Amino acid sequence: MKGVRLVYVLLDGIGDLRHPSLNDLTPLEAAYTPNLDTLARNGAMGRVISVGKGIAPQSDIAVFNMLGYSFKDGSYVGRGVIESIGCNIDFRDGDLALRGNFATVDDKLKIVDRRAGRIISSEEAKSVCKTLRDSIKFSDRNSSVALEPTVAHRVVIRLRHTKMKLSDKITNTDPAYDRVDGMGIAKDTTGNMFVQKSVAEEDSDQARVAATMLNEFTVQVVQLLRDHPVNKARSAAGKKPMNCILARDSGNRYPNVDPINKKHGISFGCIVDMPVEIGISKVLGMKMFQARDINDYEEKARVAARSLKSVNAVYVHIKGPDEFGHDGDARGKKKNIEDIDKRFFGTLMKELKDGDAIVVSGDHSTPCIKKGHSDDPVPLLVSGSMVKQDGSARFTENYGKRGRLGLLMGADVLPTAIKMLG
Repeated sequence: MKGVRLVYVLLDGIGDLRHPSLNDLTPLEAAYTPNLDTLARNGAMGRVISVGKGIAPQSDIAVFNMLGYSFKDGSYVGRGVIESIGCNIDFRDGDLALRGNFATVDDKLKIVDRRAGRIISSEEAKSVCKTLRDSIKFSDRNSSVALEPTVAHRVVIRLRHTKMKLSDKITNTDPAYDRVDGMGIAKDTTGNMFVQKSVAEEDSDQARVAATMLNEFTVQVVQLLRDHPVNKARSAAGKKPMNCILARDSGNRYPNVDPINKKHGISFGCIVDMPVEIGISKVLGMKMFQARDINDYEEKARVAARSLKSVNAVYVHIKGPDEFGHDGDARGKKKNIEDIDKRFFGTLMKELKDGDAIVVSGDHSTPCIKKGHSDDPVPLLVSGSMVKQDGSARFTENYGKRGRLGLLMGADVLPTAIKMLG
């Protein structure tokens, strides 16, 4: 397997459904993608259920599965822990880590926007988090909270109790997600949503204290941010205030998994930007390569090609399509796909050497018509000179459905591709 040279690209939220604004095509079908289409003609396609049938997964568990880790035994530690590792927050076993969203709510805690307009500067996030760190006081003096803003609306919450280990068996305050065996599962977000009260899911002091801490945190965040200078300035500028934090995916222990190099028998590197993917890469022991800005697709392609001098495979995560899916912007998603095709795949194909292979898929579908993650399969492409072509002409959901690779589970994608290329 040492001769394998592979670029593994996950396009976040790439899968979609037909949309009326695109003449009843999916964004992939409507997009002009000459480079992806060339790769499709030189490879074989299929489809992937990243986590499980009927499961609309969050990105963390979906990426783990797409890298070969299924956690079928219910041992997953939760997104909060993974993001805390990704942003280097002080986390110990027995702490409780959660992923948070800055959100906009009204006086009755009805959620106006789960992402507070999505446009949040690092200065705004840091100012708000400093106020919360300095001001939040729990009824239990042994309780404390740490907050770390990451990217845009995203924040990591760490709860700690000096006298006990906190349980992760509590419900989310974010109504858009549920948990099954530690995995975050997207729920229907088409109706009105309200901030939820966290409830203990087991009969233990550790769970009851954890739920109480999270509820006290949530109440005080709303109180402290109602008239915060940052939100007064945002409102004056016509922006949505970041006056609440929605929390989900609690976890209370570090993960214990085999390193990815050991699991697949080849060396892996990665090019990732978001805290969750950075955390996954650290947990799996990948060599990280830096490629400037999150949207610098040309540099990502150049770094990916160069990285194959020191590793067999490089995993590249491209965030763009998912955000347009969440916003319900099918035309924007189409344009973003075209941008990625031209700037990333166009550059990558020029930089790679003969014999190098490219695998392209997604972590999950984010249909614009649903404005959230879904359980719809994502297309899969394995392309390279050693791959038997199957007549695919384009990288689309429909060609994936017809491709000879069939329907795979996420955890089987890399073993299948490596076997084909080896």
